[in-house]
Amino acid sequence: MSTVTAITRSYRAPREVMRTHRANGADEALGLMWLFIACLLFFVARLPELSRQSHLASLEGIDTPVASLALPLFYGTVLLAPLMFLLIAAGSHLVARLFRGKGVWLDARLALFWALLCVSPVVLFQGLVAGFIGPGPGLTAASTLVFVVFLYLWINNLIALESSEALA
Repeated sequence: MSTVTAITRSYRAPREVMRTHRANGADEALGLMWLFIACLLFFVARLPELSRQSHLASLEGIDTPVASLALPLFYGTVLLAPLMFLLIAAGSHLVARLFRGKGVWLDARLALFWALLCVSPVVLFQGLVAGFIGPGPGLTAASTLVFVVFLYLWINNLIALESSEALA
């Protein structure tokens, strides 16, 4: 199954898709690829907003090139965020263990990284709203949608891999 098809199916049946990935041998390398692609897409999603900020600053007479705004964002999103997500995945595995989770550390990482990749189309939409509409109720609604979709996917992925039925 292609990645785009799997992402689309994840919105309807996230547990099934996650179990399929794991049964097909999803490993650390694949999980890290999901994470880095998601982080790169998150960076791209913020570019319209940065372009808007640069344009609005130029209207006020302040010369702020988009590149000067994008470089720190790239550093944080693509280089530092993966480390933060690794820590979050470890924490989620410890929480799952409190609820009698039977998965391994890799399962928690795969659940989080796949959820991040699956939510990236919604994040790209949020970036367009931020860039073209700007702050307001539309951006708030788009940001809330991103948060809800991410939580839905992440929790279902964790349940799929940490539950005893995933081991059967």
